[in-house]
Amino acid sequence: MSRPVTLFTGQWADLPLEELLPEVKKMGYDGVELACWGDHFDVDAALNDDNYVVEKWKLLQSHGLDCFAISSHLVGQAICDHIDERHKAIIPESVWGDGDPEGVRQRAAQEMANTARACRKFIDARPCGSHDFTPVVNGFTGSSIWHALYAFPPTNQEYLQKGFDDFANRFAPILEVFDEVNVNFALEVHPTEIAFDIASAERALEAVKNHPRFGFNYDPSHLGYQGVDYVKFIRTFTDRIYHVHMKDAWWGHGDGTVGVFGGHTDFMDARRFWDFRSVGRGDVNFEDIIVALNDIRYAGPLSVEWEDGRMDRIHGGTESCAFVKALDFPRNEIAFDAAFDKENQ
Repeated sequence: MSRPVTLFTGQWADLPLEELLPEVKKMGYDGVELACWGDHFDVDAALNDDNYVVEKWKLLQSHGLDCFAISSHLVGQAICDHIDERHKAIIPESVWGDGDPEGVRQRAAQEMANTARACRKFIDARPCGSHDFTPVVNGFTGSSIWHALYAFPPTNQEYLQKGFDDFANRFAPILEVFDEVNVNFALEVHPTEIAFDIASAERALEAVKNHPRFGFNYDPSHLGYQGVDYVKFIRTFTDRIYHVHMKDAWWGHGDGTVGVFGGHTDFMDARRFWDFRSVGRGDVNFEDIIVALNDIRYAGPLSVEWEDGRMDRIHGGTESCAFVKALDFPRNEIAFDAAFDKENQ
């Protein structure tokens, strides 16, 4: 069978889930990847109220929808970051607290561990049983060294290693909780995170000693505009692709005014070198991605993360779902030339 196609609800969290889910079904999706913001998935409620996860599944199934993963990008960003007023705008008040940076980071780490517990409780409450696919919490990590992306003032590898060590020290206890509850953490490799390309992803894995619960939420859009080979990423981390975002971008379409770093411009500024596009309308070669995913036997969902500031989102979400479903195909399990052998005739 082809993989289920889901919608990541993060960019739709302005809509109550009861209002969003009928639209998700109309757009053609098989399920959702629930964001841990808005009213889409509340970690504390899931842990403290047994009825919460039961009712969440009733709501999903009343619209014929499934769920394979939840996502905690916003809280995750605060675990390793240098904290400022931007974080206050995106994380729960309980995590922000008095705003003391180290306190914020520690509370964010605890919230991520609780998210693993809540994910397991949610999946265990699925009326028709757990999936064969190991449940996943997708998210960010933040980074204490992102500000040192460009090596001036001069940096060295010792300086950068401190950032990876900080990440490992903060995430190692979190990953132990993930292991206890049999849930995977999938980092969306992305600028501003501890891993943002193949080299830094390899280094992040090394930092956590290849912990089996640490893998990646594969998203080609954040790799392509950087000039990173997004198909090579799949083939490099064959056993660490825990979840997949289908998200598109284009690059090389600006007027030469703004480069890869974005020029402190807003999305949709026509001068920009790159921007996000509705799936199938950018420069990502999704055919090569599907082939590579089949080669590594990835059997999880294909989750559309829809972002295109120039397009109506219902239109974009609908066409993206259709695009992905038309593109995906099941892996061949027999040799296509086996019939040439007389013993098989």
